[in-house]
Amino acid sequence: MEQWGYTNTIKLAGTLYEPLRHSHKVYGEDFYKGSICVPRLSGQVDLLPITMGGRLLMGGMPNVGDALTLIGQLRSYNQRVGERSRLILTAFIKDVIPGETGDECMNFVSLTGCVVKPPIYRHTPLNREITDVLLAVNRPFYKSDYIPCIAWGRIARELQDYPVGEKLAVRGRFQSRIYEKQQPDGTGLAKTAYEVSIMSIEKG
Repeated sequence: MEQWGYTNTIKLAGTLYEPLRHSHKVYGEDFYKGSICVPRLSGQVDLLPITMGGRLLMGGMPNVGDALTLIGQLRSYNQRVGERSRLILTAFIKDVIPGETGDECMNFVSLTGCVVKPPIYRHTPLNREITDVLLAVNRPFYKSDYIPCIAWGRIARELQDYPVGEKLAVRGRFQSRIYEKQQPDGTGLAKTAYEVSIMSIEKG
């Protein structure tokens, strides 16, 4: 397998959509959460959650609408919602480059991890093939991030038969997707899912 240098890398270029607000403190460092608006080639946009440490903001807090290039990793954590636990995904930022960079790769993700649940293969209402797969991506100190991924077409067909434990290296983009969740009273509630849309894969 090609060695990509990191098992978990993300690069985003866009504009700050939601102001950074204090979230928590770890080992004396303050951390902030917000969101970035990243355009797609199709003209649509992804509104993506970001988390960064205060040390990256020593030059000043960016304002909504400021152009930023962000480099870091995808991270996941569980959040309690009532009696259930919900998987939360965020781009954990390690470097901030203010302003436009001209980099054509505005939304790039590279992951190496293992399949942790049997992939789910299905067809959309428009008969497009799609497969959902959950990857466990290791990080230091015996921790792992669980990253939901989706693939389409040929890659979806290939992924559907991958067993739990299969090691994969994937490249793709971090995206937001709005869907409607059926409520007990029969009404629909708009929800947003965050995932990696796979563009290429290699087996380990």
